[in-house]
Amino acid sequence: MLALSAEGILPKVDYAIFADTGWEPATVYSHLDRIEKEIAKPAGIPVLRASSGNIRKDALDPGHRFASMPLYILNKDGKQGMTRRQCTGEYKIKPIKKKVRELLEYPHPQRIPKEIFVEQWVGISTDEFHRAKDADVRYMRNRHPLIDMGWSRSDCVRYLTSLGLADTPKSSCLGCPFHGNAQWRHIRDTSPDEWQDVVEFDAAIRQGNARANETGNKLLGQAFLHRSRVPLSEAPIDHVTAAEWAALQPELEGAPDAQDLEKGVVDGCSPWACRGDVDPVRDNFGLAS
Repeated sequence: MLALSAEGILPKVDYAIFADTGWEPATVYSHLDRIEKEIAKPAGIPVLRASSGNIRKDALDPGHRFASMPLYILNKDGKQGMTRRQCTGEYKIKPIKKKVRELLEYPHPQRIPKEIFVEQWVGISTDEFHRAKDADVRYMRNRHPLIDMGWSRSDCVRYLTSLGLADTPKSSCLGCPFHGNAQWRHIRDTSPDEWQDVVEFDAAIRQGNARANETGNKLLGQAFLHRSRVPLSEAPIDHVTAAEWAALQPELEGAPDAQDLEKGVVDGCSPWACRGDVDPVRDNFGLAS
């Protein structure tokens, strides 16, 4: 959407907002720097980075009120569960809303008049039209330009490729429990340092987040990043899941190709369309005008 706006295919936006969880892959940060330099700045579009802190650091800090990640739980009796997902709201939606309020010059807790609002573009494609929804506050009105243009994920990939951006990475926390096996393999096989990072984090949250343990609210079982509920270093991430096999079938219309799958294209996270709800999502950008 940023490139479409910069090229004049879509109207020029006033700002692009990136919600930074503080624990994105290095490729995401380098890509953000690149598109800011090569696309946004020449078009006069400021890229604003909004953050509520570092989600990894906060999870391991007993003194920090932590918005829980959706960890996989294995109870002592063998029953399985998941912790409540609060991270999207705290580390993505909240900082974007705060930034929008600043831009409107009505910081919290000031009341924003009904006639004052931003139009926010959300990058949901036609593949995920069911995710398109209205904002939950009056001062933000959502619009979905990719759906308006009739663009699918494949259309987006073709367009990015034409701009020399075929290697655009998906935005999501390094240690997001909603990673599929393809994404875990991608981290392990392409970035040993980041793989070591997530393996260490996985071990560190075995008893849940540090704040809960400090206040005596310990888990009755154990927490894991991988859905198999075994340590990430031992998890069966080389297993190709049914969803991956489906994506590899060329006859399935609109399915990402094998190269996209291996790059982890189907894995990503967005403020208003967390893939943990149903399906993958487009990106982690909000554009306001």
